[in-house]
Amino acid sequence: MFEFPNMINIPLAKVIDSIMDWLLLHLDGFFDFIGSIILHVVLALENLLLFTPWFVIILLIGLAGWKLLGKLSTGIVFMAMMFVIGGFGYWDLAMRTLSLVLASVFFSLLIGLPTGIKMARSDRAERILKPLLDAMQTMPSFVYLIPALMFFGMGKVPAMFATIIYAVPPVIRLTNVGIRTVDIEALEAAKAFGATPKQILFDVQLPLAKPSIMVGINQTTMMALAMVVIGSMIGAKGLGMEVLLAISRIEVGRGFEAGISIVFLAIIIDRITHSFSKTKDNK
Repeated sequence: MFEFPNMINIPLAKVIDSIMDWLLLHLDGFFDFIGSIILHVVLALENLLLFTPWFVIILLIGLAGWKLLGKLSTGIVFMAMMFVIGGFGYWDLAMRTLSLVLASVFFSLLIGLPTGIKMARSDRAERILKPLLDAMQTMPSFVYLIPALMFFGMGKVPAMFATIIYAVPPVIRLTNVGIRTVDIEALEAAKAFGATPKQILFDVQLPLAKPSIMVGINQTTMMALAMVVIGSMIGAKGLGMEVLLAISRIEVGRGFEAGISIVFLAIIIDRITHSFSKTKDNK
C-alpha cells in the first residue's frame, strides 16, 4: 500500500534512446562536420600556446594582471603562479588545458550571446529557454559525457561538446538580464532620435549591458574550467588527466600539484575576465 505502484512506468529512457539512435543514423555526417570544426579550433589554440615560449606567456599574463587590475603586485603574483605551474612540470598540460577552456568559451559565446539577445527581445523565447537553461545547469555534468561519446567518440571533441553545454547558460542568462535592465529612458531617447532597432541594440543596449555580459563571460569561463577533470575522463589531455591518474594510483602529492595548478589557472582567469566588468563599473 505504501509502495509506488509498479503498473505506472514512464518510458523516458526508451524515448531518449530512440532519439539518439535516429540522430546517429541520419545526422552522422553533420556531427562529423561539427566535430572537425571544434577540433581545428582547439588544435590551433593548443599549437599557438605550445609554440609560444614559456617566458613570453608568463610576461603577457603578468602584463595583463598589471594593466587590467591596476596593480603591479598582481601581475607579479600571476607570473609567480605560472612559474610554479612550470616548476611542477605541468607547463605543457596547463597550455593544453588553457586551450580547451579558451576554445570552449569561444564556442559558448558564439552560441550564448545571440541566444541571450534573442531571449531579451522576445518574452516567448525567454519562457521557452528558461526551463532549458535550468535543466542544463542542474543536470549532473557526467550526464553530458554520454551523448558526447556517442556523437564524437573519445578525445578532445566530446570533452569540448560536454563543456560547452555545461558552460553556456550563464552567458545566455546574464546577456538577457543585462539587456532587459537597460534604462528605459535611454531607450526612449534613442527612439526619439530616430534610431533603428539594430542601432538601439548595438549602440545603446549592448554597451549599457556590458558589465552584466562580462560577468556572464566570467562565469562561463570558470564553469568551462570546472569541467577540466571531468573532460579528462573521455580523453581530453590536460591537468585533469593528472588528477585522475593521481586518484587511480593514490599519489597524494601528484594530485595536490595538479590541483594547485588548476587553482592557479582558475584564479588568473577569474581575475582577468572579471576585471572587464569591474573596470566598467568603476567608471
